[in-house]
Amino acid sequence: MDLKEWFESETQIPSLPTVYYEFSSAVRQLDISFEEIGRIIGQDPGLTAKLLKIVNSAYFGFDSQVETISHAINIIGIEQLNDMVLSTVVMNQFKNVPSEALEMDSFWKHSIACAIASKILALEMGVENPERIFVAALMHDIGRLIICNRASFETLKIFFMMKNQNIELCEAEREVLGFDHAELGGKMLDEWNLPEFHQEVLKFHHNPSLAPNYMIEASIIHVADILMNTLDLGSSGETVIQEFDFKAKRITGIGNESLYFKVVKQTEEKLDDALRIFFQSV
Repeated sequence: MDLKEWFESETQIPSLPTVYYEFSSAVRQLDISFEEIGRIIGQDPGLTAKLLKIVNSAYFGFDSQVETISHAINIIGIEQLNDMVLSTVVMNQFKNVPSEALEMDSFWKHSIACAIASKILALEMGVENPERIFVAALMHDIGRLIICNRASFETLKIFFMMKNQNIELCEAEREVLGFDHAELGGKMLDEWNLPEFHQEVLKFHHNPSLAPNYMIEASIIHVADILMNTLDLGSSGETVIQEFDFKAKRITGIGNESLYFKVVKQTEEKLDDALRIFFQSV
């Protein structure tokens, strides 16, 4: 079965809540008020509560309590709220992945560590909009969640193939499914009508040299992903650590020892606080 057929089959594919699309449409309107955006998000009390928990966490360290979404926008800005909304609603779609298929705490630890490392690397490289890269890195392995949640038998076959043949996860997935989690993740974001940027960096995070428009950003996430696997900071199910793509290594400069250790050190320093914030949002 190819990827298109998988989406057209009876396999249930998660969908983002309506409130996300209403919010996303609203923030593109130049004359929209913060109060109106707050009203839209307020239609989902659970999402509102989670966002306010994050904004009021030690991560932001504001002196006074932020009590409304409109107040939050005034303080952190619409772009950062947009990133928070997207990451929160995506994480909430995958609460029920079977524990025998994937250890979710370890999965999200890996994803969050990868997001932190990607943002640090993006800042070091002077790349525009590092928050956008953070969110893309946070979502980079959601294709794994879809496979584990919707194809439990195939998930076991993939696991045993990796173990018995000592091959990378993507190779085993392609053998069993005909596609890998990176392709599936990119297609999922297309189904959700998320921006082309997110679709492309997810699809090519294992092969960043092939990314047609966002090779730099895909390279950053590719490098961060491998670094976090090397450090064993959580796991998305890989048993064989991928080699750095040659172009990605050159683009990011991760071969520079001082940059390598700076990214590793800062990621490890920030990880515990980030885990506390994000685990309370799912």
